[in-house]
Amino acid sequence: MSAVVIAGILVIALNAYVLLGGADFGGGVWDLLARGPRKGAQREFVAHAIGPVWEANHVWLILVLVLLFTCFPAAFTRLAVTLNLPLTGVLLGIVLRGSAFAFRGYGGDRDVVQRRWGRVFAIASLVTPILLGVTVGAIASGQLGEGGSGKGEGYFASYVATWLTPFTVCVGLFTLACFAFLAAVYLTLEVPAGPLREDFRARALAAGLVVILLAGLSLLLAQSGAPRMEAGLTLSRWAVSFHVATGAAAVTALTALWTRRFALARIAAAAQVSLIVWGWAWSQYPYVVPPDLTIAASASPRATLRLVLGALVVGAAVLFPSLFYLFRVFKSSDAVRNASS
Repeated sequence: MSAVVIAGILVIALNAYVLLGGADFGGGVWDLLARGPRKGAQREFVAHAIGPVWEANHVWLILVLVLLFTCFPAAFTRLAVTLNLPLTGVLLGIVLRGSAFAFRGYGGDRDVVQRRWGRVFAIASLVTPILLGVTVGAIASGQLGEGGSGKGEGYFASYVATWLTPFTVCVGLFTLACFAFLAAVYLTLEVPAGPLREDFRARALAAGLVVILLAGLSLLLAQSGAPRMEAGLTLSRWAVSFHVATGAAAVTALTALWTRRFALARIAAAAQVSLIVWGWAWSQYPYVVPPDLTIAASASPRATLRLVLGALVVGAAVLFPSLFYLFRVFKSSDAVRNASS
C-alpha cells in the first residue's frame, strides 16, 4: 500500500512539474517565435513571467527523480540505462536553458550578447520538452523490458530503437504543444489588456488546436507503438469518462479564450493537461515501467517506504507554505500590474 501511495505522489509531482515547469518551457517557445512589431515586448513579458519562479518550479522534477531513485530503484535503473541518451539531452537542455536565461538577463547590455543567449534559451526550451515527451512515450511503449526492444542486438537496437519511433516522436511534439499552450494561456493573464494580450490569445488558440490534433495522432500511433496504453485509454471502464472530461476541458479552454474569459481559460487548460498526465499514468497501472516492472515488484523495502512517507510529510510542511508565499509575492494581480507598469 505504501508503494502505491508513493507512486501516486510521484504522479502528482510530475503533474505539478508539467503545469509549472512545463509552462516555463512553453514561454521559451514563444520567445523563439516572437514576431511582429511587438516582438520585443512579447519577449520582455515572457521573461517577467518566468523570472521569479522558474528555478522553484524545478523542485517538482527533483522530487520525481528522488522518489523514483529511492522508492523504485529497479525502475530508475532501467530508465537510466535504456533511456540514457534522451535523459542526458533533457539534463543538458535544462542546464543550458537556465544558464542562458540568467546570462541573457545579466550577461551584458550589447545586443549581440542578448541575441546569442536568447537563441540558446529558446532552442533549449524547444528541444527539452520534445525529449521529455519522447521519454514518456518510450515508457508507455512497453519496449523497455529486460531484453531491450527485441528488434535485434547491438547498441542501436538496445539504446536508440527503444525510444526513437514514430509514436515517441509524436508524443514529444505533443508534449511541446501542451507546454506552449499552457504558457500562452497563462500569459494572457500576465500581460495587461491590449494588443499584447491579443497576441498571446491568438497563440493560445493556435496551440490549443495543435494539441487536439497531436493528441488524436498520438492515440492513433499508440495502436502499434504503445498497445497497452492505447487499450487502457480506449477499452477500460473509465475510458469514456476520461475522454469526455478531457474533451470538455479542451472545449472550455478554447471557448474561454475565444470569449476572452482568461481566468476560466487558465483553469480549463490546466485541467486538460492534468487529465492527459493522469490518463497516461492510469493506462499503465500497475506498472512503473511496462511490460514487467510493477509498482510492487520494483518497490524498495517497506521500512524505506515508510521513512520516505514521513520525510514527505515534513517536507510538505515546509514546501507548500514557501511556494504559496513565492507565488503570492510575484504572481498576485498587484505584482503583475507593477511589472507591466
